[in-house]
Amino acid sequence: MSHPFTVTDYFRAHAHVAASMDHVQFQAGIELIRSKFDAGKKIFTCGNGGSASTASHYITDWNKMINLATGRKFRGISLCDNIGAITAFANDLSYDEVFAGQLRAAMDEGDLVIAISGSGNSPNVLKAVEYANANGADTLAVVGYDGGKLLPLAKQHILVPSFDMQMCEDIHLMFGHMVMKTLCGNDIRITGLE
Repeated sequence: MSHPFTVTDYFRAHAHVAASMDHVQFQAGIELIRSKFDAGKKIFTCGNGGSASTASHYITDWNKMINLATGRKFRGISLCDNIGAITAFANDLSYDEVFAGQLRAAMDEGDLVIAISGSGNSPNVLKAVEYANANGADTLAVVGYDGGKLLPLAKQHILVPSFDMQMCEDIHLMFGHMVMKTLCGNDIRITGLE
């Protein structure tokens, strides 16, 4: 007999996963993004499905909020947002090329590619990281499960060590908010705990 879903169990699962994560990885990922921002480099994101939405969400928050807070340009590009480019590469070449193909047209040496994947095994994300690594960019994998093929391929990674896709996706999105708050200079205040 299956256990019925409860909100309490979901929050409890989040707390358990959070306690098992390497917070140093998260901070190192934030510092990598800060260094690219400070150097005026482009920062690309990519992913599939829920991770595509996260990739887009990262860039929405970072481009808008960091510019509003600092007056500086955040050069963020989500490779998931140009449906014309995605369908052209998918139709004319292969779906595996939808991100790497866009990087060939826009990425420069020293830029950063952030690849988001719950399983770490999406072929199009792997190809994007392979291209970036081979052409002088830095790469950051934001992964779940055991990291899959992407974890050792990327130069740096953040791992959510859970085989629950929703936990992974939730915490991947939280990482984007951590980056935004750090680069905007926001304090995190917990109501009632000050």
